[in-house]
Amino acid sequence: MFTRRATVITAAATTAVLLTGAGAYAYFDRDRRSAPETVTGLRDTVQHLTERTTPATRPHLITRCTTGTHRVRHTSRSGSGAHRTTRTWYTTERHRDCHTIRSGTETYQRVIRPERWCVRLDDVDGDTGRDDVWYRVERSDYYTALAADDHARLEFVPLDQVPAC
Repeated sequence: MFTRRATVITAAATTAVLLTGAGAYAYFDRDRRSAPETVTGLRDTVQHLTERTTPATRPHLITRCTTGTHRVRHTSRSGSGAHRTTRTWYTTERHRDCHTIRSGTETYQRVIRPERWCVRLDDVDGDTGRDDVWYRVERSDYYTALAADDHARLEFVPLDQVPAC
């Protein structure tokens, strides 16, 4: 019986170690993927997409508070047996209740498409077969690519690889 329990504990401990190890590996792998990696290639073209907005309405919410009072009863007892006395008194306590209510609508500018800067590269990371790859980049990298000549070698840290810009 003792050996069987030891085996079960060992199996549970082994599972815990494996799960911990897998979690640590997944965490490390996620960090490695999110680390900034530079991309090099030949400048093909650049594209800037402006932010697109549209007017929209939403409920206007306000906070409305009400104040009031409660009458609270207090009692105190003293003594014991036949000499027990009870004293009662009342106090008024103030309270405030607040809640959010709808009061009409308000107009705002809803963003349909965020502003994006994209660069298309050829010969990505030296691979001549990888042409016409779009990358979403920071504004400063976009202006560097815009100022560069056609087929100039560029190196930057992309925000994202996109199918088209």
